[in-house]
Amino acid sequence: MSSHNESILREPLITGKDITYAKITDDILLPVENKPNKAWWIGFTVAALGAMLWVISVGYTFWTGIGAWGLNKTVGWAWDITDFVWWVGIGHAGTLISAVLLIFRQNWRNSINRSAEAMTIFAVICAATYVVAHMGRPWLAYWIFPLPNQFGSLWVNFNSPLVWDAFAISTYFTVSLVFWYCGLLPDIASVRDRASGVKKRVYSILSFGWNGSVKTWQRFEIVSLILAGISTPLVLSVHTIVSMDFATSVIPGWHTTIFPPYFVAGAIFSGFAMVQTLLLILRKVMNFEDYITMFHIEAMNKIIMVTGSIVGIAYLTELFIAWYSGSEYEMYAFANRIAGPYAWAYWAMMTCNVISPQLFWFKKIRTSIPISWVLSIVVNIGMWFERFVIIVTSLHRDYLPSSWAMFYPTWVDVGIFVGSIGLFFTLFLLFLRFLPGIAIAEVKLLLKSSSLQHKTKTVQEGAFPEEQVEFFRNSLEKYDTVTETDIKALRQK
Repeated sequence: MSSHNESILREPLITGKDITYAKITDDILLPVENKPNKAWWIGFTVAALGAMLWVISVGYTFWTGIGAWGLNKTVGWAWDITDFVWWVGIGHAGTLISAVLLIFRQNWRNSINRSAEAMTIFAVICAATYVVAHMGRPWLAYWIFPLPNQFGSLWVNFNSPLVWDAFAISTYFTVSLVFWYCGLLPDIASVRDRASGVKKRVYSILSFGWNGSVKTWQRFEIVSLILAGISTPLVLSVHTIVSMDFATSVIPGWHTTIFPPYFVAGAIFSGFAMVQTLLLILRKVMNFEDYITMFHIEAMNKIIMVTGSIVGIAYLTELFIAWYSGSEYEMYAFANRIAGPYAWAYWAMMTCNVISPQLFWFKKIRTSIPISWVLSIVVNIGMWFERFVIIVTSLHRDYLPSSWAMFYPTWVDVGIFVGSIGLFFTLFLLFLRFLPGIAIAEVKLLLKSSSLQHKTKTVQEGAFPEEQVEFFRNSLEKYDTVTETDIKALRQK
């Protein structure tokens, strides 16, 4: 366990009094070991109803064909691919928090990585359902993978974006799942050691014989770093492949080289927004305020602000390149987005993705929990509109005005999208019910270095200059879990 004295100028990552290793375990395992509270049941009921809508809508699509969607000859891609790209983007924050921040030794990830990783798994599952549904013949989905000779062919058509998506999603899902589950092993063992009966036998199987020995922990650290190294390129490669579904075409508005970095930044942008949405509810409902602090919320808001600015620059770059290219088709595609029939979607995208994140420049907004939660939802609404604008407005008016057509979603389109959100939250709530929502072992590493309790003790021992103590005391006033008594304690020597 780390026991060095961290700088007093750094905000604590664990707040609260009388925090011990045993208390951390008790607090985090409380939702797992006890019956779910009323808030969980309400959320699960609503999410399950949404999942039922998804089953009905997808079942209707499989029974009648994708003609049940609002697609037409002109707009061959619409809500299906919009939702697919949206879900893949949401899944990116989990990999970034888990892998990239681990490699850079950012300890503030320890309290939020578990939920972010779970979010990645469930978001990728939702994304994969759109790929299968859009095939039209989902029972032949195995055709997108290399097949043995007895199936009639050895290789698939690697020129097809459908194959690219299949490889990207399967790789991303597999690595993310292994990374998530390996991180769960010590915590599952903690549940196993405290359980009895059938529950103990189930968690014993899931823990893979974890015994907590030095050799076990050593291998755990090595595997974590190896998986982090493998996962880090996925943050760039997966959404780059998704962007190439569009960029390798010759459609005005799609055929652009800025798409790969633009899509990656947008994915991290929307992913962190969804993590923020989930964690702000999680810390309140599960009473995790001591472990998911204002520092975590503010740090994620800063990343949302930076990636939102990158996305805004990408929007402006697209407009400039369309003008600078001198191509009348390219210029018209963007003029149509700005002032055409779908202009409302374009300006909703610009408002949500470019303007709203800039509010986080103000510290009062950046450290306001209600405003942060609302803006995180606004960002994801904007990112959905971004994918809709890119896909539909680039298709509904092509080179021949005689083939122009508008896209109007059917109840099946809406049902699948709303239902996929219900499916996502159903899976996430089940995860919180049976597995720890915060990494117990990783949070314990911070107790003797980054907790408010430890910093208060070192201040009282006179380990820091008075001006640093005063700065630290003032910075704590914005914490909703720190009382005036805690702040006054910092002055006691």
